[in-house]
Amino acid sequence: MANFENYPAEAQQIETEIARKGAIIGIDWNNAAQVRALAKQALACHGDTIKLDCSPLSPEGMAKVELFGLAHLMLKVMTDSAQEGIESHGGPVWKAFAKALWAEMHPDQVPR
Repeated sequence: MANFENYPAEAQQIETEIARKGAIIGIDWNNAAQVRALAKQALACHGDTIKLDCSPLSPEGMAKVELFGLAHLMLKVMTDSAQEGIESHGGPVWKAFAKALWAEMHPDQVPR
């Protein structure tokens, strides 16, 4: 028997934290070019390939590292939710970031 998880609430909490980290680094979630640049950084900053602009040595760099980790966590929550047959959706901040991540990963398949 699966444990009960409130996936929609978790997704909302994660999005709130993503928005907070975005505020620290000055992201305007309505600026598609700015969000796309952040998505590009997110895909470049992982494991042993953390770039200087993603370094946890500054408050902005740490906020980026945490934001990128939260994005991964959001994807896990949404995957787990779907596997349990529960629809979980992020809000406007998550949707902007997810769209930009998708666009960076699949430039020939940009969602509308």
